Amino acid sequence: MKRAVVIGAGPGGLAAALLLAKAGIHVTVLERRTQVGGRTSTLAADGFRFDRGATFFLYPQVLEAIFKAVGRDLWREVALVRLDPQYSLVFGGGGVLHATPDVGRMQQAIAALCPTDAEAFPRFLADNRVKLRQFKPCLERPFLGWRDLFSWTMLKLLPRLSPWRSLERELARYFCDPRVRLAFSFQSKYLGMSPYRCPSLFSILAFLEYEHGVYHPIGGCGAVMEHMAQVALEMGVEVRLNEEVQGIQFRGRRAMGVQTPFGHYPADALVINADFARAMMRLVPNHLRRSWTDDRIAHKRFSCSTFMLYLGIEGCYDQLPHHTIYLDEDYVRNLREIEEEHVLSASPSFYVQNACVTDPTLAPPGMSTLYVLVPVTHQHPNVDWSRQRGPFRKRILACLRKVGITEIEKRIRWEHVITPSDWDQSYAIHLGATFNLAHDLSQMLHLRPHNRFEDLEGVYLVGGGTHPGSGLPVIFESARITSQLVVEDLGLSARHWDSEHLGPSHPDLAEAK
Repeated sequence: MKRAVVIGAGPGGLAAALLLAKAGIHVTVLERRTQVGGRTSTLAADGFRFDRGATFFLYPQVLEAIFKAVGRDLWREVALVRLDPQYSLVFGGGGVLHATPDVGRMQQAIAALCPTDAEAFPRFLADNRVKLRQFKPCLERPFLGWRDLFSWTMLKLLPRLSPWRSLERELARYFCDPRVRLAFSFQSKYLGMSPYRCPSLFSILAFLEYEHGVYHPIGGCGAVMEHMAQVALEMGVEVRLNEEVQGIQFRGRRAMGVQTPFGHYPADALVINADFARAMMRLVPNHLRRSWTDDRIAHKRFSCSTFMLYLGIEGCYDQLPHHTIYLDEDYVRNLREIEEEHVLSASPSFYVQNACVTDPTLAPPGMSTLYVLVPVTHQHPNVDWSRQRGPFRKRILACLRKVGITEIEKRIRWEHVITPSDWDQSYAIHLGATFNLAHDLSQMLHLRPHNRFEDLEGVYLVGGGTHPGSGLPVIFESARITSQLVVEDLGLSARHWDSEHLGPSHPDLAEAK
């Protein structure tokens, strides 16, 4: 039996473990922390449960396909609630938009801000429906070299994708009100990017929300990860927690296995789900990396980070929606302070999850949870979090009044804070960049670290640091692509998978070895 070792039990690592085990490979997952999920794990204390990272569960079709491929049913096994409204947007310059998947109601909501823009909403959906359908095959295949860009499929896509156009400029083709454009471009923050830098392709992110829904898994996104780990165990996968990989054993450039404090694990295939930059610099000697040396990684652009507040509170803010995004009046300045000046905003934009209005299981009776996320610069000398942690917390608690959260300090019964420094040091994320490498044109497709890692033999990548990129559905897609490569390279058959559900078979995988 072939052996695969997966480093990291995040969503990509767990999904890959399921698929590889179904293909008849003996899989061992090694996780340095005491729980599965990585950044999508659950933070639990005193009866409160929080998602540590992702809270939007989007486009469940990818995970549904993975479950079907291994003989399971996502919709029967995981309780998913489709939200309506999906979220509420509060604009610092005035106005509120309750985003709904109902097209007629959404047009009415947009018309309250700008009647002309309401007429463009169906056209935006129709155009992006075609864009997603045409680009989807590219998201489902590996990009292992520059030649993959010149396939007939990609060349036909260029006029529609308009890679020379930013997301902001793309949306200006539909909407004239800057608030409405923000409503369809703030999703670039899922990638840790500004809509002024983010390529126009990513207008499909907002489209996915309206076409396929925004879901809340009962118990949170971390509960989905826990269920995936349980399914993996039932399939014979070894999931070893609190076992950090100390090094990778190489024969030449080929990975032969890994070493942990508890022993050696031989591997015919090594799948890395850990943060890409941190894993490379910690586990792979620099001289073995040709394309992704320490120097090259240092010159890459990384995403923003996040300042997090997890608050267990007395009572519940019943009038506050499940998801609320506050977009400051000077949102452009917020972006500049994060990406260029690397300073903390005096009046930042932020996001609040009030999940207990949907899912009371997340808190003790009479209590509820508030999850607050503030996009901030990744680790930079301009911000000393040992000094800024307390003052910035106080600033954000005061800002919550802008979305109707008052007297919060009196109601806090449990609290936890995560800063970019914590993401960096405690969670082993390079620079605390929670969305990994940025997604500009110089760091996408074949210019991103490859799913079959180009610098080493027998090493594969899953997660936000490889193709197709960040965000839960895209990370699950990376697991599908990488698993197909592993199975092909090991000379195994993917007949164990239900190919109809897993996705298209790519005859070019063998040629790309």
